Amino acid sequence: MSATTWLRDPNPRSRLQARAGQAWLGWLRFARNPLAMTGLVIVLALLFAAAAAPLIATHDPVAQELAGRLQPPGSGGYLLGSDEFGRDIWSRLVFGARITLYIVALVTVTAPVFGLIIGTVSGYFGGWVDTVLMRVTDIFLAFPRLILALAFVAALGPGIENAVLAIALTAWPPYARVARAETLTVRNSDYIAAVRLQGAGPGRIILGHVMPMCLPSVIIRVTLDMAGIILTAAGLGFLGLGAQPPLPEWGLMISSGRKFLFDQWWVATMPGLAIFIVSLGFNLLGDGLRDVLDPRSASR
Repeated sequence: MSATTWLRDPNPRSRLQARAGQAWLGWLRFARNPLAMTGLVIVLALLFAAAAAPLIATHDPVAQELAGRLQPPGSGGYLLGSDEFGRDIWSRLVFGARITLYIVALVTVTAPVFGLIIGTVSGYFGGWVDTVLMRVTDIFLAFPRLILALAFVAALGPGIENAVLAIALTAWPPYARVARAETLTVRNSDYIAAVRLQGAGPGRIILGHVMPMCLPSVIIRVTLDMAGIILTAAGLGFLGLGAQPPLPEWGLMISSGRKFLFDQWWVATMPGLAIFIVSLGFNLLGDGLRDVLDPRSASR
């Protein structure tokens, strides 16, 4: 039996085969979406640039060479030009991809997890627990994310770690809302009642049965929020509250190059294009994952 036949078997013989078959069908639906594949290629290119930065960078990203300052793209050995200190913009962009992924990864493993816990607990217990947790969530949602992140960073001090903490503290409320809505639809289901009759406690039900049902919606939301996280991190860097010089963070690069925008346009334009392309890639990838993971879209 070939692998494709095994994956397409309508009568799977094991749980592993059933899950592998579902994953294969989901990949086929995803691959038929050209925009989703474009987003996947962009994200994979970002991962490759971050992993292979020392190999594909042509210069030291922080080494200054004042004799080659403000060189236009393609001249003087600078692929995308050089900045006001003679640093290669291409090399700074590929090393800056590491900082971008570092911020995205830390926010992804903190904010969605916290929001998922808050949302499932709130939706499962209801009553005063739901009221208190959702009012706290509403307080965070009442402030624009960037403004609230600025307030946290101003209190904590500038730096990448503090910027990540500030973004995570402002990013969890939407995940809590999504998880609560999903929990409200499944908490009175027959299988939840059956598990409860078997003696399972609230913690086991939430962790083992409610949270897995909320994961697809949370994963979709995480992917779609990546662009916002990148833009918020770049905004903090632009204002000098995120990564500090001489780190090659994209928002910080735009900030340092804005005074040369009219004469040496490439200094600020290249990192701006990098933010635009990466944000577009995450949005396209999120749209594709929504079509695959959303049962209503999958049925069509």
